[in-house]
Amino acid sequence: MTEGPPEVSLSAASRVWAKVALQSFGGPAGQIGVIHRLVVDERGWVSESRFLHALSYCMMLPGPEAQQLTTYLGWRLHGVRGGLIAGTLFIVPGFVSILALSVLYAEFRNLGLVAGLFFGLKPAVLAVVVEAVLRLRRRALTRPSSLVIAACAFVTIFAFGVPFPLIVLAAAAAGVLVERRSAPHHDAPDPVEPGSTPLPPWKRSARTALLWLTIWLVPVVALRLALGPGHVFVTQGVFFSKAAVVTFGGAYAVLTYVAQQAVEVHEWLAPNEMLDGLGMAETTPGPLIQVVQFVGFMGAFRHPGSLDPVVAGVIGSVVTTWVTFVPCFLFVFLGAPYVEFLRKHQPLNAALRGVTAAVVGVVVNLAAWFALHTLFRDVAQMELGPVRLSVPRLASLDWRTLAIALGALVAMLGFRLGMIRTLIGAAAAGVLLWRLG
Repeated sequence: MTEGPPEVSLSAASRVWAKVALQSFGGPAGQIGVIHRLVVDERGWVSESRFLHALSYCMMLPGPEAQQLTTYLGWRLHGVRGGLIAGTLFIVPGFVSILALSVLYAEFRNLGLVAGLFFGLKPAVLAVVVEAVLRLRRRALTRPSSLVIAACAFVTIFAFGVPFPLIVLAAAAAGVLVERRSAPHHDAPDPVEPGSTPLPPWKRSARTALLWLTIWLVPVVALRLALGPGHVFVTQGVFFSKAAVVTFGGAYAVLTYVAQQAVEVHEWLAPNEMLDGLGMAETTPGPLIQVVQFVGFMGAFRHPGSLDPVVAGVIGSVVTTWVTFVPCFLFVFLGAPYVEFLRKHQPLNAALRGVTAAVVGVVVNLAAWFALHTLFRDVAQMELGPVRLSVPRLASLDWRTLAIALGALVAMLGFRLGMIRTLIGAAAAGVLLWRLG
């Protein structure tokens, strides 16, 4: 059975998933930290080992890992219904926020209040990310070998640009190798022990796959039949469906691919607008991959056909969000029963421990990328043979964003003020500093 402890009611869990969604700032690092605090630390609904086991699996999937982790944990507590509630609630605040900001951006992009809010929130989100990285490090890097794997993952992705899937495969192999060396008497794989979830019949898995493939792709096919293959809604549905299955490593990993296609091929928006969209996603609740919703809005807003531009933009947002997140439910509901069944399988656990350690290194890379582009106005790429480093121009440091970031760090780590109050204070400081020039 996938049900959790009897004292965890679906309504109580739903309230917590809504709370997770409203506090999910800071990209995967901040979001994973929020999920862990609310579900593991404060309520004990999921054990530490189960949480890390689920996290490792979700990090191997394409798409937003934090949203998939929430879906997985909701499924773990209350089955498919719980997973649907948890995963959907995680998306809703970000969708509403990005949609509202997209309309403001398209119609009133130079509004001073909106610019000031972004100016204050971005460095505060950096503090949220740092706090979450520290929390994740304490939980995941409990062995010297895990620390080594995390460090190698960070160096390979930050300095060499190694693709995320290769890092995951290498980390999984390293985890198995370390386990075998530390326990040489386990030459043969341990027998598969069923966890708390029985192995699902293959017919049930086939039905799950067929159901979610239908939910995912039928709307795209219907749009193509109704509007023709060249319509912007159809083009966006096909393009972001492809992106949904190759976005390993989260929004940062797919940003270059989406930006190149959206800007250069489809001409949905300009290069600087892509960065503005990422700023929206970074400073609103929800997964960073929600930036694709902004791309969908602007593309349809610029190519509305016979529709009002704002109406077209809203439809573009819905289409883009649909084909981006429906595959996440497919991956979780199809794979989670097998992952739970094999939870006590020693080689799999060793591989997932290696992946968990690599996740920490990758998240640190995301935090470093975010810090560089938040605190400095000018960040260049330096190449030395195979090494490619992002190097900031020190003179471009913005002392105002640095001051807000340090203040937010002191508030969260020193005074334990909490994320919401910290973000509100930072937003107010941003508006004030923006008005002062």
